[in-house]
Amino acid sequence: MSNARVLSFSITISVVAFVISKIIIAVLLYRRWQRKHMVIQDSFSGGKLVMFRSPKMKSLKHNTFLKKTMKLSNKDIIGSGGYGTVYKMTINDSIAFAVKRLNRGSAERDQGFERELEAMGDIKHRNIVTLHGYYTAPHYNLLIYELMPNGSLAQLLHGSSTEKKVLDWPSRYKVAVGVARGISYLHHDCIPHIIHRDIKSSNILLDKDMEARVSDFGLATLMDPDKTHVSTLIAGTFGYLAPEYFDTGKATAKGDVYSFGVVLLELLTGKKPTDEAFIEEGTKLVSWVKAVVQQNREELVLDSSLDCCPTNEINHVFNIALMCLEPEPSKRPTMAETVKLLEQITSEKFVTDT
Repeated sequence: MSNARVLSFSITISVVAFVISKIIIAVLLYRRWQRKHMVIQDSFSGGKLVMFRSPKMKSLKHNTFLKKTMKLSNKDIIGSGGYGTVYKMTINDSIAFAVKRLNRGSAERDQGFERELEAMGDIKHRNIVTLHGYYTAPHYNLLIYELMPNGSLAQLLHGSSTEKKVLDWPSRYKVAVGVARGISYLHHDCIPHIIHRDIKSSNILLDKDMEARVSDFGLATLMDPDKTHVSTLIAGTFGYLAPEYFDTGKATAKGDVYSFGVVLLELLTGKKPTDEAFIEEGTKLVSWVKAVVQQNREELVLDSSLDCCPTNEINHVFNIALMCLEPEPSKRPTMAETVKLLEQITSEKFVTDT
């Protein structure tokens, strides 16, 4: 056999081996995907229901779940907004889900759905709401989440009299630490890193134990670890956006840090960043608090419903909030550093008490 034929034969064998290896890898990945997902085709509506396998989902009958999804109506609505409509879907006395419906038709909504799926795919963290599955149909998409019985932080702080709940200082501190841990996980532990881009009190949900869960990843941006920012169209919620975002259009982790600083001020003052009083005075929550804290008169802006609070802890959290709200992004702490700063408050208290 000539050298040319030997070389040609070797190349052919190598190509065949390469193709076979790719097919085997694809089959293994698909089987792994199947082990993690249950897929149910709905021939009537032309939709597809995909559920992520978990201990909670094992006891559910597939067809029952699909029928419950199809029967959601206005009486099941528990929230709505620009993002879509959220329904409560009750399976039985012990199991219920929150279902977010996003109507199709605009590229923006479809992209939000895809971003949320991509960001939430394999996330499992005690301070991030759990995505259990999704449903795709010709005219709408559904995201199926764990139900948070205590609603959102915004409802508890700013809602109607029936929604509002007096949160004592330990509860607010617990929420602050939980949210910080959730965002820190997105920024530092996920690969690629996740920038949320819409951190606000209405996207912070509370479970039965008042543990905070970060939710709504419709604006989330994935960022490779070696990158410092992602250029995007400006999106988010007025009052929570970092000032540099308007100038650069660059989504960064430090932008989320700024938004978290605004949430800390909400927890401390009980006021919305877009409170009518601020608009009338031509200011906003951040500048109002900064002016008062510079005079060391934090008690003037503290939520009046907070009685008998540990002044030292309150002042520490005010200072952490202002660090997060630094106009210059490089001067803001990372979310990992913010978690440590918040956790040190109670550890220092323990040392002092001992």
